[in-house]
Amino acid sequence: MDREEGKAAQSPPNLGAIPANLGPGCHWCAATEFLGQVPLLQCLPGSSIRRIAEAVQVKRYEPGDYVVREGEPVDGLYIILDGQAEVSAPANTEEANRPDYVLNKYDYFGYGANSSVHQVNVVTLSKLTCFILPNQYGHLLQPKTIWNAEETPETHSLLEQILHLEPLEIDIFRGFTLPGAPTFRQVYGGQLIGQALAAASKTVDCLKMVHSLHAIFLVAGDNNLPIIYQVHRARDGSSFATRKVEAKQKGLVIFTLIASFQKEELGFEHQAATMPDVPPPEQLLNMEEIRERHLTDPRFPTQYRNLAAKKKFVPWPIEMRFCEGSASQHKPSLNFWFRARGKLSDDQALHRCVVAYASDLLYSGVSLNPHRQKGLKTYSLSLDHSIWFHKPVKADDWLLYVIESPSAHGGRGFVTGRMFNRQGELVMSLTQEALIRKEKTRVPNPRPKL
Repeated sequence: MDREEGKAAQSPPNLGAIPANLGPGCHWCAATEFLGQVPLLQCLPGSSIRRIAEAVQVKRYEPGDYVVREGEPVDGLYIILDGQAEVSAPANTEEANRPDYVLNKYDYFGYGANSSVHQVNVVTLSKLTCFILPNQYGHLLQPKTIWNAEETPETHSLLEQILHLEPLEIDIFRGFTLPGAPTFRQVYGGQLIGQALAAASKTVDCLKMVHSLHAIFLVAGDNNLPIIYQVHRARDGSSFATRKVEAKQKGLVIFTLIASFQKEELGFEHQAATMPDVPPPEQLLNMEEIRERHLTDPRFPTQYRNLAAKKKFVPWPIEMRFCEGSASQHKPSLNFWFRARGKLSDDQALHRCVVAYASDLLYSGVSLNPHRQKGLKTYSLSLDHSIWFHKPVKADDWLLYVIESPSAHGGRGFVTGRMFNRQGELVMSLTQEALIRKEKTRVPNPRPKL
């Protein structure tokens, strides 16, 4: 074999020469974990990265080898596992225009070439090991969505469509408030949390899952404008990764989120919290059924029922079933079952984004419950929001949301929350502080003086 062609591995590839810090387990798992740390690939669905791990080949080179030559055919995407290579223009290129630079671990080349030949030389500076994804697998780099490689967003739930972001560049994403999504005076806080977490999740390897997040709401968002999510890579370790996300509209930061991710590991286990004794969701009415009863219940005034019938009703992408009746609406607590409507892709990162999205629904309003009275109009706005994920979660199955408000003072209400699955396992803990006020009376504009 010509030395300059490198040494091609057989299939399955021998990963024995790959650095030991890829972690324990089978070599396919090691390849998946490594590929999940390549920034180019992190916005792909986890299933795509696993398929890429099955398709890649391994090539090894000696110092001074040409990995690719200018003008030669491009045979795939090259990702450096170990060693260094230099990108350089042909010798006849003017010195001032030679784009010489060094490629290191996780760097790549050969992707996005707009012709069948490579435009520059890549020469090894040391012993070099590369993963190569052959061109016939290039479709794996172009999934339908960030959550699903095969299916378009339209085949999935509205909630998954809301949490599908458009990757603009590495670490930069664009999100939207879609028609049919819950809207309030400003961008719904849960949408900012869920979309920002989605952006952060698409910059870490697929084996690390979010275990905590802390969000601060800065400025009310505009429902009619796209939202740009800029992710900052604060830390990448073997077990943990930390990301900071800024959400921007018109160049102004309206929301920030810090999220920590951890690779799954075994550890101590205990659960002191117990799930409240509440009826199962099958015995409770959802919001649509409650509304229908109100419209047909003769105990409600006819005028009220007529007004309610004329008001446009848009079902939320989250199905909710309340455990208590209206008699408990003045208590600083609330229990309800919820789940995502429709089909969700099988991606644990998506399911955590979904419950983060749902976590802000009715949350701060619990701190207003003891103060509600006839004719009183109130105003609430989330200030900060924190979530701790204790266990894997399935967002399209029923979860019980237990909310309590231990304190309200100084125009701020404080709430805590816990989420249990149907087996009684505590899967999440939450806190939030929100601005709660009486709504100011709007004074009509005075008539202009003539």
